[in-house]
Amino acid sequence: MADERLGTLSPDCPEGPVDLLLTRSAAAHSDRVAIRCEDRELTYAQLDAAATRCAAALRRCVPRQGTVVAITSVLSPDFVVGYYGILRAGQVAAPVNPYLREEQLAHVLGESGTEVALVDATGAARIAAVRDRLPRLRRIVVLGPLPEGAGRDVTGLEELLGDTAEPAHLPEVVVAPGDLACLHFTSGTTGAPKTVQLSHRNVLVNAVQVADAHRLDASSVALNHLPTFHPMHMNSAIAAGATQVLCPAPDPAESVRLANAFGATHYYSLPMRLSALAASDQLAGLRLQTVRMIASGGSALSPAAARTLADHFGVPVVQGYGLAETSPLTHSDDPADWRPGSVGRPVAGTEARVVDVDSRAVLGPGELGEVQVRGPQVMLGYRGESVPSCIDADGWLSTGDIGQIDATGRLVLADRLKDVFKRDNWLVSPTSVERVLERHPAVRDCLVVDCPHPLHGAVAAAFVVLAEGAGDDVAAIAAEVNAGLPYYQAVEHIEVVESIPRSPTGKAPRKELRARMALRLRSVSPSHGNPPSHGDPAEGRPEPGGTMITHVTKFTVKGDDTAEFERLFTEHAGFMAAQPGFVDYRMVRSATNPKVYLNMGRWKDAASHRAVVSSEEFRSHVKAMMPLVEVEADLYTPVSSADAEQ
Repeated sequence: MADERLGTLSPDCPEGPVDLLLTRSAAAHSDRVAIRCEDRELTYAQLDAAATRCAAALRRCVPRQGTVVAITSVLSPDFVVGYYGILRAGQVAAPVNPYLREEQLAHVLGESGTEVALVDATGAARIAAVRDRLPRLRRIVVLGPLPEGAGRDVTGLEELLGDTAEPAHLPEVVVAPGDLACLHFTSGTTGAPKTVQLSHRNVLVNAVQVADAHRLDASSVALNHLPTFHPMHMNSAIAAGATQVLCPAPDPAESVRLANAFGATHYYSLPMRLSALAASDQLAGLRLQTVRMIASGGSALSPAAARTLADHFGVPVVQGYGLAETSPLTHSDDPADWRPGSVGRPVAGTEARVVDVDSRAVLGPGELGEVQVRGPQVMLGYRGESVPSCIDADGWLSTGDIGQIDATGRLVLADRLKDVFKRDNWLVSPTSVERVLERHPAVRDCLVVDCPHPLHGAVAAAFVVLAEGAGDDVAAIAAEVNAGLPYYQAVEHIEVVESIPRSPTGKAPRKELRARMALRLRSVSPSHGNPPSHGDPAEGRPEPGGTMITHVTKFTVKGDDTAEFERLFTEHAGFMAAQPGFVDYRMVRSATNPKVYLNMGRWKDAASHRAVVSSEEFRSHVKAMMPLVEVEADLYTPVSSADAEQ
């Protein structure tokens, strides 16, 4: 349902190429510090001049417009110079995650047709290892010191920019607002990154939307306590003429010191770092003197951590929501009216609604379904697609996220429609990790699921079937596999199993296995520090042809909090799945009355079921759910035991 109080874009939102944001701020605030990082700072006038020199140099490397130039998103002023230089040259910026390994770099640079790459020394070394697979790549420009043994086509940024005393000679560049500005790479459930195409209008408008939502202006000082430079934070600050203070150090105490030293008004960080700060022994001794809001984004920050920080620092801790496909922000909570657990209302000029996953009918307030958004920041489409696959004829983008919009227009997210998950701020595809894991000679079959983690949000865990003759040193397997993965895709837990249950079409019951893994890790070690364990996901199933007992339960939610009921039931299902005699379960929701749920749990025999329901833990689960639902339950036997395994 669209928010009836949808805001409108600022009437002075510029129309033009993205670098117009920098041009305007340099003209209005030439002497104001734009970027400050450690002992280095650039005023808006200096940043504008450096971007022009970079643009001229890039046009000398590749004279034509529209060339794809990749740039590593390191937290450095060089990223800002390079990004705006690329766009000012009329070329296409492709920000690249600095944690990508050789195979992934080869894929994104090759698929995007990158001809020039602005990367750090580590990225340059990784590209060198796969250079023979990148025939279109002409030049590598290193942000920072040149690595030893750099080739002739490897240049330092300072060398590229040339003499700062000489004015840059930039050929005329004509860019329309609808022209391609940026490529962003994102992972899908298939494991192959999709390439998102964003226009100049997409990026420019979203910068203004973010600045408006976060109340950034020329007096603002934004501290970025982030591992990489995200274009959203960069562009919104430049649109507002604000100062950005970059904090590369992961230590939260250092970020607070910098915020106080430079009078920060906005403090940007990730859920991982904010959760760690909320739980840190250092928190009691830290104070924010000038910060007016703390902003978290990328994945969910727990309401408890948000409240802890808000109570301690005395400022709102707000969250936002967005996708690479939406430039990225579509929602942001209001610092003056915020609610932990919500990602807020749509930003100016943006609509949101929730639709039924199957029928695609638009749902009302409080109903759970797939989130769709529409607005001027929605992408042009995916590279290689003539028609965007997830945008309908009316411009609604299907996000793949499950959530509900409350009566006040706030969006509350529940889960991913598919199986991808986020560790820290990074999207992880289980299939992508499986493809690396299954290449290990000791692995015959595998399945990767996400496992909840109190600090990182979720981490990758794997069920592994060992190859014949392979040893059982799963720690060595994990170490060798993780060496070829970015840290956020690392497999943190391995459970060796005899087989992985799959349907005739090859699908595995990820939901059940995810619940089993999470329950096992909680029971062995709440801190997730346990060694890999052994077992069989199929244990507990009856012999083929055996008779089972089916326990059918009807739940009718009394109020509107279906999300809380689903959360409690998921915990309960994980407990039941680990009990002796349990076979499987299936939960369905009424298509006509979304408050009605029907669960069918199968057991080897009635005695096993009775033993579980008489336990204290079962009763505690029931006690937690009873205030939310009315329950009808009964035991059934199958009409034909031959159907038991279907």
